[in-house]
Amino acid sequence: MSHHGPVRVHERHAFDTLIDARSPAEFALDHLPGAINCPVLDDDERRIVGTLYKQQGAFEARRVGGAMVAANLARHLREQFADKPATWKPLVYCWRGGMRSGSMVSWLRLVGWDAQQLAGGYKSWRRHVIERIEALGPQLPLRVLCGPTGSAKTRVLQALATRGAQVLDLEACARHRGSVLGAWPGVDQPSQTAFETLLAQALEPLDLQRPIYVEAESSRIGRIAVPQPLVQRLRASPCIEIQASPSERLAFLLRDYANLGDDRAALARQLGTLRELHGGQTIARWQSWAAEGALEPLFAELMDLHYDPLYARSQSTHLHQWAQRQVVRADTLTPEGIEALAGQVLALATEI
Repeated sequence: MSHHGPVRVHERHAFDTLIDARSPAEFALDHLPGAINCPVLDDDERRIVGTLYKQQGAFEARRVGGAMVAANLARHLREQFADKPATWKPLVYCWRGGMRSGSMVSWLRLVGWDAQQLAGGYKSWRRHVIERIEALGPQLPLRVLCGPTGSAKTRVLQALATRGAQVLDLEACARHRGSVLGAWPGVDQPSQTAFETLLAQALEPLDLQRPIYVEAESSRIGRIAVPQPLVQRLRASPCIEIQASPSERLAFLLRDYANLGDDRAALARQLGTLRELHGGQTIARWQSWAAEGALEPLFAELMDLHYDPLYARSQSTHLHQWAQRQVVRADTLTPEGIEALAGQVLALATEI
């Protein structure tokens, strides 16, 4: 076999396939980027073995578990690994580099493949993610795009990325727009650990000698917490504010959030979460507009009474360089207007 000694996280790219031998539920929560799930025990089997271990001891758990593992490995050999050539080099991991990945590696090596086990398993990956975020967070040359809700910040970020600028899109990693109505239609947010994996992946290729554009975010995006090293760096970084007229912002929101009219009951429910802030009377009015699908008056009042006052308070409190911010003005927030904004933002890069 060609590889000697334990395989570390940073060596994972030298392998043809990354195999997660954990149960589907563990895999769904978070896994190494690019890994495929080939469980040696499925969720039910894992529970049965755990119960046996507690009630009857290690031997009985291993005897019953061993039969399940053998059956699952046989299936993987017949199905997922059936077309792999003799030169195939897989890297296998489980929770902490123990029996589950060890048993799979033993079988794959018996077949003749150069299979290896990731030292420390998923837990070593998790440690790597936390360390990368803690190490890179404080060094990032961030430029923070600000602007009240409806200023097309995310779209400007996307336009900057297509022009070759470096962008860190936290909302894309969190699969949420960050505001009270920011849930992506039909898409669940990742787990906290999966979000951090996506974040570490996004940070890895960035050049710390060039500006990195990011949207001003609070420390939570939906139910995801942004790691503190990143929150602190974002708050300490130079700001660029997008200014657009309320009417342009309203028109943009009506286009960008049009999907909220599709599920009026869900929209009304979500507005109910603001009752403590705005009182029963206002919420009742907003909910009746939601029920009618009357998004224009609803969004106009949300901007006026909720988003804009919140924005005015939070920027000056949380962004330490807010007073020195630079401003780009948008005549319009149509796709052409957004392109023009991206051009203005890039023109500032030389001045900061």
